[in-house]
Amino acid sequence: MKYLYLLIFCVFLSCQTAEKTGENKPKIVTSTGMLYDAVINIVGDKMDAEALMGPGVDPHLYKATQGDLSRLRGADIIVINGLLLEGKMGEILKQLGKSQPVVAAAESIPETLLRASVPYENAYDPHVWFDVSLWKYAVNEIGEAIMAYDENNKAYYQSNLDKYINQLDDLHEFVKQEISSIPKKNRVLVTAHDAFGYFGAAYDIRVEGVQGLSTVSDFGLRDISDISDIIINNNVSAIFVESSVSDKAIKAVMQGCRDKGHEVKIGGSLFSDAMGAFGTVEGTYIGMVKYNTKTIVQELSNNVKTNL
Repeated sequence: MKYLYLLIFCVFLSCQTAEKTGENKPKIVTSTGMLYDAVINIVGDKMDAEALMGPGVDPHLYKATQGDLSRLRGADIIVINGLLLEGKMGEILKQLGKSQPVVAAAESIPETLLRASVPYENAYDPHVWFDVSLWKYAVNEIGEAIMAYDENNKAYYQSNLDKYINQLDDLHEFVKQEISSIPKKNRVLVTAHDAFGYFGAAYDIRVEGVQGLSTVSDFGLRDISDISDIIINNNVSAIFVESSVSDKAIKAVMQGCRDKGHEVKIGGSLFSDAMGAFGTVEGTYIGMVKYNTKTIVQELSNNVKTNL
């Protein structure tokens, strides 16, 4: 009998411990890693969070698994980018939105600040995280949703949000200063797809993508020829692949340049639609942006001597 009492006491103690350690915290599920990083900076230890899409995952092509559906249904808050970034998950998210809070963070940005999508009528470029000043709108939207859900801890979340926004302000200035160090004539950034348009507009650098806004679209001979001409006419020595996109298009451009007598190298791999591995510096939004910026500056600045 004493063993039975001991067992009951242990079960009771374990329940009390679970309650104290907050094992039943509210849960937030995000689509991308960038959104996940914003969430964990705001919620601290008050909520749990996870991202459906990890390093190297292309959100344009991502299809939700049965496990993803379970995670989404079990979430207290769902955070997505919106602006059709999660294209193949659109219908699922629409249905979930009828019974759960679904926050489309990027859709909080005023339309006047968004880049229109030329191929898709009434659509906008979803890659807003590459202009840090725009990303602040999305982060604030996430913060508001979290505080509305858990008003008891509003002051805690607001403090974390304010701190993170200050870090983003510093990051925005860092990127501006770094890109401005590249001679104007060398500021031509060629990437696999058109993910860096906001980056170019915000930080004064010309951006050319072989594929369109979505990697769902393919590239053709005309695309290769046009990009090759831009590279040759601007004496570009380095172009960039992306961690979440096939390098097929970039290699085709390199061959196109070679056929026209111009050698261009791969200057490095940039993080575009996904961050680095969780637990690494590049696995944070700030770390990812700094890594991309430093890589671009290093490679395009190396082109200075050939242009003198």
